[in-house]
Amino acid sequence: MSKVSKILNKVSIKNKRASFEFMFIEIFMAGIVLKGTEIKSIRMGSVSLTEGYCYFKNGELFVKNINISIYTEGNFYNHTPTQDRKLLLTKKELYKLESKLKDKGLTIIPIHLFTNEKGFAKLEIALAKGKKLYDKRETLKSKDIKRDIQRDLKQLKK
Repeated sequence: MSKVSKILNKVSIKNKRASFEFMFIEIFMAGIVLKGTEIKSIRMGSVSLTEGYCYFKNGELFVKNINISIYTEGNFYNHTPTQDRKLLLTKKELYKLESKLKDKGLTIIPIHLFTNEKGFAKLEIALAKGKKLYDKRETLKSKDIKRDIQRDLKQLKK
């Protein structure tokens, strides 16, 4: 595989459950520190973000419970699938997140993992607040209404 074809192999993995369970307050783009077998496994698309969350340790931000599957071609240098991984943000962003995280009911969750044009893995994280049951019902109702409107528009065009 040439270098150009590797870069063109874009990866985009979303946490679909996050938008249903949480209300996003602010979204940040973070780099992620990975080992060689981890990035190869990400490029194959074998990642699960659903159980992931972020926490602070010694002023640094880490993501926990992101499942990056073991690289099949790797040998004893392979990684552990659910290890904690360091996120790379500016000091200003880290300070802002850490101060807002002290508010009651807020958490930081991963919502989108992708590779940029240079081939580096990036992680979109969101400062989020958990939705109540009635908020989830409202979200489902608005999605149903949008779907019905789209369906009616398609029928009118025919």
